[in-house]
Amino acid sequence: MTRKRRSFSPEFKQEAASLVLDQGYTIPQTSVSLGIGESAIRRWVNQLTEERDGVTPKGKALTPEQRRIQELEARCKRLEQEKDILKKATMSSTGQRKYTL
Repeated sequence: MTRKRRSFSPEFKQEAASLVLDQGYTIPQTSVSLGIGESAIRRWVNQLTEERDGVTPKGKALTPEQRRIQELEARCKRLEQEKDILKKATMSSTGQRKYTL
């Protein structure tokens, strides 16, 4: 029988990491009390520490501020792509070509 991989919400991860960082629990204590592996807790603690220092995470953010930053960055990237597509469509429809050196 295969074991289904558990997933946790960003809020849960933040609360678990806060137990270690803010409330003085050790990683093993937190691991046992929540029934989660120590490596996962350690990863979440490291990620929350980085986010609090202002580093934008590669994966899903834990803090609401970092999640908002990720959403805005994704929106900006999507708008840039749309702008490029429209620019190319306009150039091809008018027959103009743009060369860059």
